[in-house]
Amino acid sequence: MQSIFERFIVLEGMDGAGTTTQMKAIGEAFDQAGIECHATFEPTTSPLGALVRTILGKEYVTTPLALAMLFAADREDHLHNPLNGIVRSLDKGKVVISDRYLFSSLAYQSVELGFEVVNNLNQFPLPRFIIYLDTPIEACLERIDARGTQKELFERREYLQHVRDNYELIFSDLPEEISFLRVPGEKSRGEITSIILNHLKEHALF
Repeated sequence: MQSIFERFIVLEGMDGAGTTTQMKAIGEAFDQAGIECHATFEPTTSPLGALVRTILGKEYVTTPLALAMLFAADREDHLHNPLNGIVRSLDKGKVVISDRYLFSSLAYQSVELGFEVVNNLNQFPLPRFIIYLDTPIEACLERIDARGTQKELFERREYLQHVRDNYELIFSDLPEEISFLRVPGEKSRGEITSIILNHLKEHALF
């Protein structure tokens, strides 16, 4: 079984679910409580992550497998970069909270490539905590439209339905050591933050 990082929290959900908002809110809560926290996200801001974003933004076209490999390469660097990687922060005793991780790849890239191919590319350590913002597809699309920007590669109703189904499959078969929390994504931002923080307090992380 893949190893599990004890002080590692991952937020997951479809595009528009609110993961970025909650990553920032939880990170701020840790800071205010005097708990050292590394709040981060995927794709990263590294050159690898920037390349992924050009593909998601439809500025560059490649194959689904090449994109999945780029996501995995960005994740490897995200974890093990000697200057600012997740492992370095964990080794310093920090809590790490990430807006997306390997579960996003499994949910999104598996739509076209199949689970086995994507899973084989993502044999990375698992987080101790997964927070899944379970937001209806229509609500996600409304939030995406409200941004007023061009939709990214996967931001289509039919595709997101497959993504949602994949998330359910993934989260139905997690190792028992992982603490999984499903939060209704249509609740207010403040309510969602409170639910997450209370869950982390129950596990003595906050």
